[in-house]
Amino acid sequence: MKTNTPVYSFEFFPPKTAEGVKKLEATSQALAALKPGFFSVTFGAGGSTRDRTFETVIDIQEKSGIEVAPHLSCISSTRENIHEILSAYRDQDIRHMVALRGDIPSGTVEAGEFRYANELVSFIREETGDHFHIEVAAYPEYHPQASSPDRDFANFKRKIEAGADSAITQYFYNTDAFFRFTDHCEAAGIDIPVVPGIMPITNYYQLARFSDNCGAEIPRWIRKRLEAYGEDLESIRAFGEEVVTGVCARLVEQGVSGLHFYTLNRAEPSIAIWKNLGIGNS
Repeated sequence: MKTNTPVYSFEFFPPKTAEGVKKLEATSQALAALKPGFFSVTFGAGGSTRDRTFETVIDIQEKSGIEVAPHLSCISSTRENIHEILSAYRDQDIRHMVALRGDIPSGTVEAGEFRYANELVSFIREETGDHFHIEVAAYPEYHPQASSPDRDFANFKRKIEAGADSAITQYFYNTDAFFRFTDHCEAAGIDIPVVPGIMPITNYYQLARFSDNCGAEIPRWIRKRLEAYGEDLESIRAFGEEVVTGVCARLVEQGVSGLHFYTLNRAEPSIAIWKNLGIGNS
């Protein structure tokens, strides 16, 4: 699971307001100074942020000079509109893509023409050949909708067989879960890079909500410490930085393929961890 040169990356979401656009521009410029391998930009449920994702990707890549990988989810999509999106990105010389199943929007009954991410990966390869480097999602602590760990891993393997180049994991705070997952990958003959997803801790209640939705475990000792801080955001931030730096340090020591930071469009928490680790070009 190791690469000679680890790839560090940062994820954003497309802003909804003019103020959010300015904030993200400042964030992306600050993080671009670290010279990451790439940025990524999320895609809303059912393609709800399709246009904003596209605009954000093009704007950040032009202004930062850093490669940007748009997320593309297939739920509620058709082959025709996925073809249109791929063509638009090719026209802009975007060469990196994060292919996901995505969430079914509230009130939607049908998944659309694609049901699973491996079908999307296959379609991208059929339409564009090797133009895109394709990332897919991995779940060391298992997808919350998976009926069993074995079935979840089989789903991941299908994405690789469909043509994925590398994977980014859901965030986690239990490194043993990640290393057990990568051991399973090696035993199954999966040799693509699997990059750990990293979520800085700055707001306990927000983190708890995210984690409940995506199935990421907050270890009890971390949860109890965060609960004890209550509304003391400075203590939460300091403790969170210490915890996440420790997680990243253990991962880096074991030679992981990189780190992918879920920034929530904020630069400071990720930069603090980056500096603590002494990685990259900082």
